[in-house]
Amino acid sequence: MRPLGTPEQLAKRRQKALDMLKSGETIKEIARQLGTTERSVHRWRQEVKHPKKKSKRGPGKQSYLSKQQIQKLERELLKGAYTHGYAEDYWTLDRIGHVIWELFHVRYVPSGVWRLLTRMGWSNQRVQRLAIQRDEEAIENWKIHQLPWIKKTT
Repeated sequence: MRPLGTPEQLAKRRQKALDMLKSGETIKEIARQLGTTERSVHRWRQEVKHPKKKSKRGPGKQSYLSKQQIQKLERELLKGAYTHGYAEDYWTLDRIGHVIWELFHVRYVPSGVWRLLTRMGWSNQRVQRLAIQRDEEAIENWKIHQLPWIKKTT
């Protein structure tokens, strides 16, 4: 269980224990004075003798694609789905996964494609479909003449 206190307070306590060790006090006495266990004092001493190496990158698995490949993928996606042989000009996760395979011979499952697109700054967009027989002029006419009349009578 994590002891109470801010990280700065806990760091001060560790440093005080290390200073007390240097001055020759026993581990048992240090633990009693600081209100901690003897094992913690042992561990702090070991961490000073053998510090852990800091990782240069964050946790998680590295991407299968390099930064240059991701930039190339983005340029290809911006060309549109028609360019890659699809009948409609919209992207799905499966289609993008297929393009990644064609370009880089790397397989991505749809959830992996989604995470890759999120890192690229792309968002989920739905295709907005409009009826073929849609008449914009008739719609405007209805909004101007019919809608006000309906609003007044209700």
